[in-house]
This record gives sequence, structure tokens and C-alpha cells, in this order.
Amino acid sequence: MPPPSPRSDEKAAPQPVVGASGGSTGLRLGEGMPALPAPQPARHGPSGRSPKMPPPPPMPLSRFNAAPAEPASAVLLRCCGSGRWAACIAACRPYPDMESLLAALDEASYDMTAADLAEALAAESPVVPAPGEGAAHTSSGRRDRSPGRPDQRVHRDQRGVLAAHTALRAAHAAYENRFGHAFLVCLDECAPGEQLDRALAAVRDRLANDVEEERLVVTEELRRLARGRLLRLVRGAGKALPRPSSEGS
Repeated sequence: MPPPSPRSDEKAAPQPVVGASGGSTGLRLGEGMPALPAPQPARHGPSGRSPKMPPPPPMPLSRFNAAPAEPASAVLLRCCGSGRWAACIAACRPYPDMESLLAALDEASYDMTAADLAEALAAESPVVPAPGEGAAHTSSGRRDRSPGRPDQRVHRDQRGVLAAHTALRAAHAAYENRFGHAFLVCLDECAPGEQLDRALAAVRDRLANDVEEERLVVTEELRRLARGRLLRLVRGAGKALPRPSSEGS
């Protein structure tokens, strides 16, 4: 005989939520909770690459030193997309201070093979900041506060910024078409108001390089970018170094 159907006043037992991999997540849906939405495909930018996740909060060097190899390499891969590069730096832990860690980064960058560089460049996407939103700024950086009469210079500056962004996007596309990878330039030492002009001048100048010349330039820019990214991800003095015996207390 078929099992009796449940009475209308009986509640069905909640079923486990099944993840995309087919295994149970261990969570259960309670009564009245909506079903989880189906996973959405990753969105891609104009270049076809997946957008990068925002960086995690910086960790102290002591925590980076103590982390297992895989998480430590994951942090390093946020700085440079070469797996061998990241593994080499992670394998030399612990580092007594940030200077030692950055020195290891430099050495690994100088030792990158052509395959390492190609892997790292494939993970990079050109970043073109959107024009600033909100109140207009004059070329001196001050907001236009003139009541009832907008400053014509502000509008000229806005048009100039938009034109520069358009030119930079076009130059990025020309660069990628010529060299087969994203244009990279480290602007960490530039003031925010100078970065757009500096990037545009750099990409136009480097479009005249041959492939070998540009390989050397982009390797150096990648090293500088990796240093800046690592400094934003790992901070602190690490483990204390013993004082030399000649030092006083």
C-alpha cells in the first residue's frame, strides 16, 4: 500500500540547500524563507576579462609569515599573477621586516622567465578611472562656489578630462593590439591630478617601442606595481630582530 499522505496541518521537513557543485552546504531553509537565487555568470569588462575582487584588509607581516603556503601565495597572486613568482616569495618566509620581503619580491621579479611574464600579464586589466562625479573642479583643484554663475573654465576642464579619458581608452586598445597584453604603468608616485596625463603620455610614448624594448619596460612597471600592491596588503614590522651585543639597552 502507498504511504498515507500527510495531513494538511503537518509541516514538511525542510530540505538541505544544494550548492552549485551538487553537495549540500549544510544549511537548511526555514519556513517562509525564499529559495536562494541561481548563481549568475561572471560579468566581464570591455576587455573581456573578469573584474577583480576588491583587496582584503591589510594583514600584519607576522600573520603573512605564519600563514600556510596556499593562502600566502594567494596574497602574492593579488600583487602579480605569476604562480612561480608567488611560490618563490612564499617559500622564503619568514621575513624579518618589510624591507626583506620587498627585496625578495624584487629578486623574484628580476628572475621571471618569459612564460612567467606572460602569465602575469594575462592576469592584468587596464584600469582607466572614470571621470570624477559630483561638483565640478577647476584646474587648481578648488570647487566652483560662484553662486548663480558657473565658471566657464570648469566646463572647459570637464570637457578636457572627458577627452583625455577617451584618448586613453583608444591608446590602451592600440597598445593591446600591438603587444598582446594590457598596458601597465605604475602611478603610485604621481599626484591624483597628474595621473591621467602621465598615463596618456606613457602609453603614447611606449607605442613606439619594439617588442623587446617594451618587454623590459613592462617587466619593470609590473615589479613596481607589485611592490605597491604588496605594501597595501601586508604591513607591519614582522618578528623583532635581535639587537647586536654592542647596542645598549
